[in-house]
Amino acid sequence: MDIEITAVRADDEERVNALFQLYAYDFSEILSMDAGDDGRFLVPALGEYLKTPRRHAFLIRVGGKLAGFALIEQRSRLTGDERVNDVSEFFVMRRYRRHGVGARAAAWLFDRFPGAWEVREKAENVAATAFWRRAIGAYTGGRFDEIVIDDAHWHGPVQRFDSRAAATR
Repeated sequence: MDIEITAVRADDEERVNALFQLYAYDFSEILSMDAGDDGRFLVPALGEYLKTPRRHAFLIRVGGKLAGFALIEQRSRLTGDERVNDVSEFFVMRRYRRHGVGARAAAWLFDRFPGAWEVREKAENVAATAFWRRAIGAYTGGRFDEIVIDDAHWHGPVQRFDSRAAATR
């Protein structure tokens, strides 16, 4: 599969917002989310990812067709440590799941931002946890740590690893 990952530009904002609706729809079953009266889910403002230097938004395409997106922050959501990269949001459309698209996109992101990483999943999102364990395990050769956090800041598993060490795999 021909996978392309590109940085989101200002004229891509509507595309990402549309994909975010699909992402929110997937989450609605897990987190009991409801759409608003307009039929849309409330989504975060993408503008922050386009304006803030330590935040990055990417579109994922397969064969030239939109397949997903990734939002990355160069700061730990858990500790605020700016030396840690965080997968804020990651979405691959169902059509492209189980074909290696997500794992290849994740590996591309890990290579693009070398260093420490944290990947968090909601405790209820068992499928995402399984995906990230497989993708990170393949990327690192199984060299990652996983902790489970259950506090005011986070509730669920977190995989931690350093992509610089994985680059020597």
